[in-house]
Amino acid sequence: MRWRNWALPVAALAVLVATGCESSPGERAEQTPAPAKSGARAVARVCAKPAAGPTKAPAGAVTVDPKVVNDLAAKTRSSPANTTFWLRPGKHTLEPDRHAQVIPKKGNRYLGAPGAVLDGRKKNQYAFGGDARDVTIRHLTVQRFVAPHDQGVVNHDSADGWVIEHAKIQHNSGAGLMAGARQQVRANCLRENGQYGMNAYKGTGPLRDLVLEGNEIVGNNTGDWERRREGCGCTGGVKFWAVDGADIRGNWVHDNRGTGLWADTNNNDFRIEDNVLDANDGAALIYETSYNAVIRKNTIRRNNWVEGRKGASGGDTFPFATLYLSESGGEPRVRARTDKIEVYRNLLENNWSGITLWENADRFCNSPANTSSGDCTLLEKNTDRCAQPKIATKPLYADCRWKTQRVDIHTNRFVLDKSVLKCAAMCDRMAVLANYGTYPKWSPYKGDRVADAITHKQGNRWRDNVYIGPWKFVAHDPSRVLDFGQWQGAPYEQDASSTLRARAGE
Repeated sequence: MRWRNWALPVAALAVLVATGCESSPGERAEQTPAPAKSGARAVARVCAKPAAGPTKAPAGAVTVDPKVVNDLAAKTRSSPANTTFWLRPGKHTLEPDRHAQVIPKKGNRYLGAPGAVLDGRKKNQYAFGGDARDVTIRHLTVQRFVAPHDQGVVNHDSADGWVIEHAKIQHNSGAGLMAGARQQVRANCLRENGQYGMNAYKGTGPLRDLVLEGNEIVGNNTGDWERRREGCGCTGGVKFWAVDGADIRGNWVHDNRGTGLWADTNNNDFRIEDNVLDANDGAALIYETSYNAVIRKNTIRRNNWVEGRKGASGGDTFPFATLYLSESGGEPRVRARTDKIEVYRNLLENNWSGITLWENADRFCNSPANTSSGDCTLLEKNTDRCAQPKIATKPLYADCRWKTQRVDIHTNRFVLDKSVLKCAAMCDRMAVLANYGTYPKWSPYKGDRVADAITHKQGNRWRDNVYIGPWKFVAHDPSRVLDFGQWQGAPYEQDASSTLRARAGE
């Protein structure tokens, strides 16, 4: 986990006792039962109750026979664009070559009958690839493909305009699917894939207007990649890279090893609403080095028990959180549906801590401490300009770094019962902070400059929230742990019109 972009310390038993954490660092919650509702929406229980596909071939469709090896790929090659294919019930397979795959043509539609499965048999790397646009896949199970690390099984080449609906994409290596521009991913079961349920990355052009709606995203990162490549930041339910415009709504994201939803590096204009984010080992949501988002009406519970406990048991005083905004904020100069990050009307219940706003003073364009190496901000794309002496002057002093700014956290409900978490300390934090800048030698951000700015000068505000339980508040740096009165008082003046009370009598 790249919480601050350096490795976590090794856990020690003595510190485990001192922090009051009673469960082992690797303990995972039992798989989560479905909550009744997410805001105003019913939870997406699509893995247990998938919608059935057509029992007969639609008029004009090409029928695909599971008894004929490679029938789907062969008929796709021999048919024109805009053909509809109906896959009969049964297990469909490709040739045993690892690169064998289906290469759709523009506008093709693939419909699975009840019980239709495309099985990679642990031999094929990819199910559907190529650059054809506007392909549709519905009611099909895609499983047991072995995509390499960071690659995906469905829409391997991130073609644009694909629609994936009512599919089960499960038990694959790598990512279950990749994403292209205008992709719509609706009512699917993305289950127990080796790295991600979906990897929204497109290396050949802009990835705009992504929709992720009504999916169940569960049990992904079975390969435990963070353990295999410590600090890789490459695990969880869904990862988003440089996506401009995303609507993520009505999904049930639960029991993933690692983060539930993670937007990393120059994402912009996200709406994350009406989701249930539940019992993920890491944070429910990370929004990192990105811009302009609305996070509203989500139910967020029992997240980050594993990774938060691991940090605390190792003696780490950083406020690990379930909603983590890292070097991300509102920026009016980047076009979006909002010019801030607004977090409101969410329920956060019995997670490992609450919300952390963080900025790494040493992470900026052209710095060796920037783990998104080679990337610069959306305001200054020429990395080489971010160097002395110009970086110390306007506008580069501001534009060469991702800033946590213009974050408005209001009308949320934060509930914490430490007896549920089995932890006496370090699981009760709300925080806004930065590290003391030290690196590199030519950095213009040394000392407390960034910590002072994120705490007092960048328009980050909590207000009108309700807190139930023994919450503490961290401001400026990890050593400043405040009670509610100090948090509301000068010089921090946070949580105006908010309330804090013990659980008794709620």
